[in-house]
Amino acid sequence: MAGLRDKLPLLLGAKTAKALATSLDIETVSDLLRHYPRRYAERGELTDIHGLELGEHATVLARIEKVSKRRMKARNGTILDMVITDGKRRLTCAFFNQAWREKDLVPGKTGLFAGKVSAFRDTLQLTNPEYELFDAENEAEAMDNFLAAIIPVYPAAQGMPTWSIAKCVRQVLDVLEVDEDPMPAELRRLHKLADLDNALRGIHRPENWAHLEASKKRLKWDEAMAVQLIFAQRRHSAISRPAQANPHVSGGLLEAFDKRLPFDLTAGQRGIGDEIAADLASEHPMNRLLQGEVGSGKTVVALRAMLQVVDNRRQAAMLAPTEVLAAQHARSLREMLGDLGQAGELGAAENATKVTLLTGSMGAKERKKSLLEIVSGEAGIVVGTHALIQDHVEFADLGLAVVDEQHRFGVEQRDALRTRGSGDTSPHVLVMTATPIPRTVAMTVYGDLEVSALREMPVGRSPIATTVVPVAEKPAWFERIWQRVREEVGKGHQAYVVCPRIGDEPPSDKSDKRPPLAVLEVAPELEHGPLQGLKIGVLHGRMPPDDKDAVMRAFSAAQLDVLVATTVIEVGVNVPNATAMVIMDADRFGVSQLHQLRGRVGRGSVPGLCLLVTETLDGTATRERLAAVESTTDGFELSRLDLELRREGDILGAAQSGKRSTLKLLSLLRDEDVIAASRALAQELVTQDPELKKYRGLAQMVADVVDVDRAEYLEKS
Repeated sequence: MAGLRDKLPLLLGAKTAKALATSLDIETVSDLLRHYPRRYAERGELTDIHGLELGEHATVLARIEKVSKRRMKARNGTILDMVITDGKRRLTCAFFNQAWREKDLVPGKTGLFAGKVSAFRDTLQLTNPEYELFDAENEAEAMDNFLAAIIPVYPAAQGMPTWSIAKCVRQVLDVLEVDEDPMPAELRRLHKLADLDNALRGIHRPENWAHLEASKKRLKWDEAMAVQLIFAQRRHSAISRPAQANPHVSGGLLEAFDKRLPFDLTAGQRGIGDEIAADLASEHPMNRLLQGEVGSGKTVVALRAMLQVVDNRRQAAMLAPTEVLAAQHARSLREMLGDLGQAGELGAAENATKVTLLTGSMGAKERKKSLLEIVSGEAGIVVGTHALIQDHVEFADLGLAVVDEQHRFGVEQRDALRTRGSGDTSPHVLVMTATPIPRTVAMTVYGDLEVSALREMPVGRSPIATTVVPVAEKPAWFERIWQRVREEVGKGHQAYVVCPRIGDEPPSDKSDKRPPLAVLEVAPELEHGPLQGLKIGVLHGRMPPDDKDAVMRAFSAAQLDVLVATTVIEVGVNVPNATAMVIMDADRFGVSQLHQLRGRVGRGSVPGLCLLVTETLDGTATRERLAAVESTTDGFELSRLDLELRREGDILGAAQSGKRSTLKLLSLLRDEDVIAASRALAQELVTQDPELKKYRGLAQMVADVVDVDRAEYLEKS
């Protein structure tokens, strides 16, 4: 018999176990049984070919429509061409020097076909795919696996197709013995959940659709409870930590700033400002997420919070992900404060504070000056990059840490801020994002944070028109792109051209696709080609800080017509005269990133234009994502569309934590009831038993479903 923690070599053999470990990072029985099927099909049902992506390893259930053989012109050999269909779309398959397969691949037969999706003459194709045909003469094992009422289709990899994974799962289930269910029997009864043994068998070999749904429900609860228990423990821990109270100070900087504001705060800014003010006045540390649309006024909300802390003679720090954004924030805060932020200068207000910038690439003299202003307390507001959280940076009395675009920071960097309080106290923490987050994501990914959302846009923001430019299908449109840029410049406006890569680094994309377009390649081509005669600047993250600052100042002063840049302009850059943006290789960016980027235009009185240039083909999931961005400028709606379009993905962000995805069934759109119920239950259990001493099974389930490294990530995030 086998337990969930057993290694696979003794059960499956060394060769198969090594293939699973190498291709899918599967090493134990638990890893294998939690590698759930991606989808299920019934015998005779054909899988939709629509949405296949270039470069992915796909498995399709389809019928052979046509098979033909031809000779290769360039060399002595043959190509066996096959067309398969799902009843709606066709997909070509090519077998090189494998003419003998013609006797097996008979038109009319149905089977599973797996391979890497490539393109030939602008048509999607599988080259030398692996396949398993449904045939009445197959061996009994194949019959059992593929002619069953419900066919599991697994996420596969090269050398490990779905039917091989299914065979491994079958072997393990035949000897599986689940010693003890980690979910207490009373909780299973209360929420009508299957036991773990039955759920694991039902997810892989369901007797019927009802059995499958019951199994999914239980395993979703496992995932939801594992996450919510961690957050509940973390919230409980936070309540017991002290913080310094920062009540409103009558006649202070905050009141003076509010009186000078040249505009009225929106209702959202006022309401959220009141919530933050109450948090800051508490003796428990604030942990609040402020989310809002690009340009919704989060910076003003954050500055008012910082001034409340400065009025209490403490310091506030704003952490930005890039030097360009840090410098932009420092300039913006100084401009908004005027003489209120000029302490030590001629003409400063009587009770003024100082805004100090600290970045990693400052010169020694300038850096030393900033460090002295921080440690002495002379700087009431400190703005910087990750350099702020280095060990040698000492604050006089840090009362509030504001993290801008928090998703751009690593876990350890954000966690380091919480240790910067005075004595045994923790600073209050406000994290901000311009990437709107659905409620269920907030409950799951930011479960320990109070969430505030700015949905109103300040008066004066202009609309942005977005258009997908499919240059592979409509090459004539490419010339029109640069005509539109010239038209905007001719009206006295400016434009951005965004590229995925700098150009002085090796391409990170290891697939067969061409390297992403690069700033250092595109800029000279435009300068000597379609944009000849215009003043073109270049901006990217590896430029010296002074050069970056000089370029941004020149662009802000309209001394440049076009700025060719990487995503270094993604957040915080504010040039109201920039009205057009061209995003090259737009398919290389995520939905939220595209939304962030286009938020750099339409910031003045003139409508903005954003062109998403792509070579991806119509019908792919990538084109669907671009179409979603084209269809709406509502970031909250886009966040839902983005989730709907994702086929897989770790809701905790595997890319951010650097760990393997472990949460696979929970849907943030469809399982809000499970997430909300598990959150309430976890809070109740942890309140009664913070260390879960009475629920050792649940404590172990956290370790099983969310591994030790991921738990550490959640604890710090």
